[in-house]
Amino acid sequence: MSYQNRKQKLLKIVEQHGEVEVKELAQKLETSEITIRRDLALMAADGLIFRTHGGAMKMSLASIPVSFQQKTSTNIEQKDYICRLAAQEILDNDIIFMDCGSTVFRLCQFIKNKRIKVITNSLPVVYELLNTEVSINLIGGELDGNRQAIHGKIAVEHIERYKVDKAFLGVDGISIENGLSAASEKEAEITTAMAANAQSTYLLCDSSKLGKDKYLKFAPLTIIDVLVTNQATDLLKSYQDLGLRILN
Repeated sequence: MSYQNRKQKLLKIVEQHGEVEVKELAQKLETSEITIRRDLALMAADGLIFRTHGGAMKMSLASIPVSFQQKTSTNIEQKDYICRLAAQEILDNDIIFMDCGSTVFRLCQFIKNKRIKVITNSLPVVYELLNTEVSINLIGGELDGNRQAIHGKIAVEHIERYKVDKAFLGVDGISIENGLSAASEKEAEITTAMAANAQSTYLLCDSSKLGKDKYLKFAPLTIIDVLVTNQATDLLKSYQDLGLRILN
């Protein structure tokens, strides 16, 4: 296979996954790791990808702070599984909220060709959906540089001006006993506002967060309509018994 053919395949894989390792790329293209490293070096020199220590990252992610990159690239397979399920719930002409969670961010790759409107407080979501079929409404307010997200009183007032079809939200912890919990008051108030102004609210949550409580208990489970997760566990029956629809 020529370099030009490999380059197109590599670009497609990096675009789909956001960040990939050399070993995985070599397996997918059925070539040596040495060849992949050489190809990635050439592509990085041309500004096509961002070279990482063990592989490559697409350029839009390279502009995102390291802390958010790390969260986004953790449990990629589980997050992408969850987001594929969630994307199937989104129909053309829907108006949706998307918060600044790292799992919610990975929903972007599955909705680029949908004719929808996204209202978000997340700059990475905006960057990812620019120049796609999606219409974007960026929430105003104060910028949190580390999270690359808009928060604060003005942001909440912005959200409250709209009524949307669906909200897609992340959370730091969820438990039967204490409901939803977060590591930040700022993110908790955005989650609550989006849920209150959506006809249906979807919580995108990998199984590691089920049954866990974090710093701030901020809302009951009743603000959520659908729990989208990656693993069938006995614990899910308890959430289902409380009235949540489960997608997994």
